[in-house]
Parts: sequence; C-alpha cells; structure tokens
Amino acid sequence: MDVVKEIIQNSAIGPLSYGYKSAVLILFGVIVGILLIMLALLLSHGSELTFHYGY
Repeated sequence: MDVVKEIIQNSAIGPLSYGYKSAVLILFGVIVGILLIMLALLLSHGSELTFHYGY
C-alpha cells in the first residue's frame, strides 16, 4: 500500500485534494472493471461472433 501512495504522490494528481484523487482512482477502477468484463464476455462468446473486414 505504501508503494501505491508513493506513486500517487509523485504523479500528476499528487498535489490535488483528497476528493479529486478519489474521483480519479474511482474512474480508473471503473474503466479497468469495464475492460475486464468486456474481455470475459469476448472470451466466453467470442466463437459466436462474426467479423466483417472492409470499408
């Protein structure tokens, strides 16, 4: 946990208030969560998808 705090303090959001830091970290967590859900759906239903390449 100390490493995470040090990374946050040395990043661009380091001097911001606690509320902004929380908002940025929550937004990052939501984005990562959505990406993991999308990966799980792609792995479970990927064989049923059809891709069309072209313009």
